[in-house]
Amino acid sequence: MLNSEITKENLNKMVIIFYTKILKDEIVGPFFIEKLGDNLSNEKWVPHIELLTNFWASIALGDPTYKGRPFPPHADIANISRAAFTRWLELFSQTLDMVYVPQIAEQFKDRSSVIAGNFMRNLNI
Repeated sequence: MLNSEITKENLNKMVIIFYTKILKDEIVGPFFIEKLGDNLSNEKWVPHIELLTNFWASIALGDPTYKGRPFPPHADIANISRAAFTRWLELFSQTLDMVYVPQIAEQFKDRSSVIAGNFMRNLNI
């Protein structure tokens, strides 16, 4: 059943489903595996999943838990490309359609497109 409201719990579910897809993807998976490994249960991924859940909770719910800066880690990724961002957005969109009703999914899709566009501009790609 698709979620018709946003909660921190279903945001966490969305993040886990999404990064499970990411790790299997030939285009974006290698970027994440290089930095965090290939197991979402490892000592690097667990805090990253929490960080990303808090990031989306800050955007969607105004939750004050997220204290990070999302752009700087992306500046350190060698060979990141527009194609990688495009694929990230495709996988994110697929995940949103699995977790949320269309109205909520579209809100996340719009926001993620803006974020990706800003990142690509900042990276000059």
